[in-house]
Amino acid sequence: MAGAICQNSKVVLENVGINPTRDGVIEVLRNMGASMTVVPNEDDQSEPTATITIETSTLKGTIIEGDIIPRLIDEIPILALLATQAHGTTIIKDAEELKVKETDRITAVVDELQKLGARIEATEDGMVIEGPTPLQGASLKTYGDHRIGMMGAVAALITNGAVTLDDAECIAVSYPSFFEHVEAVKK
Repeated sequence: MAGAICQNSKVVLENVGINPTRDGVIEVLRNMGASMTVVPNEDDQSEPTATITIETSTLKGTIIEGDIIPRLIDEIPILALLATQAHGTTIIKDAEELKVKETDRITAVVDELQKLGARIEATEDGMVIEGPTPLQGASLKTYGDHRIGMMGAVAALITNGAVTLDDAECIAVSYPSFFEHVEAVKK
């Protein structure tokens, strides 16, 4: 997803899982106007995968709600970051499950993105984000939550100034090679 908001970027991801129960993020990125292609792999034997190419895009705000939420619940922190760079309002609702993850992700996302200068407010079951907003570097708290840590690390790619994370190691829980891939996006 970082490829959509990093300047002059083109990111190619191979063998990305596109299980229909987890592919909501692809639908939302398309709704936001992301320049993206998804080419399913034909030789999949079990879980469907694809090669996804995403390029710098002018994103637009959207509404994320209803049946799509379970298909992208873990991607909401990074989608909220992308929404800070989208033109217009992005509304995320029906996502109260975020309150009972590793941390209250609604509060964590809103608090940490506000530290960067984002125009974002929490709602009872989600958040409202106004964009685009230039983001400034800051020290961010991960709450020991890998998804919040990844959101902060990706934010560092687009902020004016450094972003520091209080516990970057928490990301390794779900994505041990995350920082290697972030470095590849920087190139």
